[in-house]
Amino acid sequence: MELREAPNMQKMSSIDEAIDTLIEIYNRSTELAKQTLENEDYAAYADVVYPKLIVDVLKWKPIDRTEPFGYVDKAGRYSAILSKPHIIEPYLREQLTRLTSNYPCSIEVGPSDVRIPPEYIRDAPSASEARRAGDVADIIPRPTLDEVQDAIIDGEWEAFNGSEQPLFHFGPQRFDIACARIEHYTGIQVDHVQKYILFTNYAMHTSEFVHFAMNELSSGSSRYVALSLPNGQLIDAETAASLQEEGGAGALDLGSRFQMPRYDLITEDGDGITIINIGVGPSNAKTITDCLAVLRPEAWVMIGHCAGLDARMRIGDLILGNAYQREDHILNNRIPLGNPIPAIPEVQKALESSVNEIYGDDNELMRTGTVLSTDDRNWEWHTPRNLWNWLKGSTAVAVDMESATLATNGYRYRIPYGALLSVSDLPLHAVPKLPAQAQAFYSNSKEAHLMCAVRAMEYLAVDPERLRTRKLRRTLGEVPFR
Repeated sequence: MELREAPNMQKMSSIDEAIDTLIEIYNRSTELAKQTLENEDYAAYADVVYPKLIVDVLKWKPIDRTEPFGYVDKAGRYSAILSKPHIIEPYLREQLTRLTSNYPCSIEVGPSDVRIPPEYIRDAPSASEARRAGDVADIIPRPTLDEVQDAIIDGEWEAFNGSEQPLFHFGPQRFDIACARIEHYTGIQVDHVQKYILFTNYAMHTSEFVHFAMNELSSGSSRYVALSLPNGQLIDAETAASLQEEGGAGALDLGSRFQMPRYDLITEDGDGITIINIGVGPSNAKTITDCLAVLRPEAWVMIGHCAGLDARMRIGDLILGNAYQREDHILNNRIPLGNPIPAIPEVQKALESSVNEIYGDDNELMRTGTVLSTDDRNWEWHTPRNLWNWLKGSTAVAVDMESATLATNGYRYRIPYGALLSVSDLPLHAVPKLPAQAQAFYSNSKEAHLMCAVRAMEYLAVDPERLRTRKLRRTLGEVPFR
């Protein structure tokens, strides 16, 4: 298939050259932006642009039908304008390798015609004066919501029926605002977010995670190399060993003034574990996953508490969600209620194995079942008749506020997901959540519950290929990249 070379684009001889060039163009643009704003040479800002990546699939051919990504339905030009390519460098390398291994391709990289708003450039000087500089003011772009949308993710017709097909799921300003909001909500830079993400509602889980991380780092034989705390402190193995002599995690300041404290247990390859205390409710769950999705994590899992609905349950039982009843309402306009949200078997198996490892062969402790997620924290404050009418016909075994949202957004963004919940109350059976009982339950369950999720993520990280599922790939409107 003959495709003309795009203006200002250079043909690349290798994937390494393509990625290096993407990073070089982005870094050159951001440095030029800082110089331009400092020197008040605003006209030069015209060259502060995002890099563009083009992959021309020269000939379509049948490939291995088990491939979960890296395939296309037709030959042609696929492109993406990218921001911060250094953050997703391993991801880009894997995707380009997969695609070019499946088809004869040529790769071009060059500057795009989309300028970078200075607000999205770290440490850039203020642009307020520049935007009052007469004729050249318009050269400096503002962040605009016109460029922040999910047309590709949501399969909009226009996104897939232009002269070039989309290669990646997100435009550059959508990527930038997501990174900015991760930093806004978690308080620390986005660069250390790991590929395996845990969500919780509780500081006790993040504190236990820090205890685990400190033990790992000080062991001398861990694959982890550092722990990033919400206050910006980065603890390496040597520092962890020293702190262990001074009280370990108890000697650390784990406080955070930010809404969603984040802890990154870092590996050299970025396949460590991040845990985020997202607070309560489906809005928070959607907000943070809308942002994290641009980084293309391998999986995310909720480890929260839930109300048990079966009278045979006991406080502390575990619920492994294998279906989701969506009463959270927050994603109904993105993913219709008629679309099933499937459990991801690879995540389910990992969580089930880890529960067996941590708890032993107590088969009564855990059950699988439907998790109902609601946007009403006081859902149980209704008359028995109303509760009966609400739940009749449902197979839900548990009620929480986040799991269905996280699963639905995982489905939407093609990121494997799961939920391992612990029963904290049985409100339909005269065991409501009250302070004294709740604190006793938390004290007894927090470490084991967390470690089930940690071990599952470590198991998945050994062989991420097991997460390469076709179950989340769309019937129509899909891009070549994972």
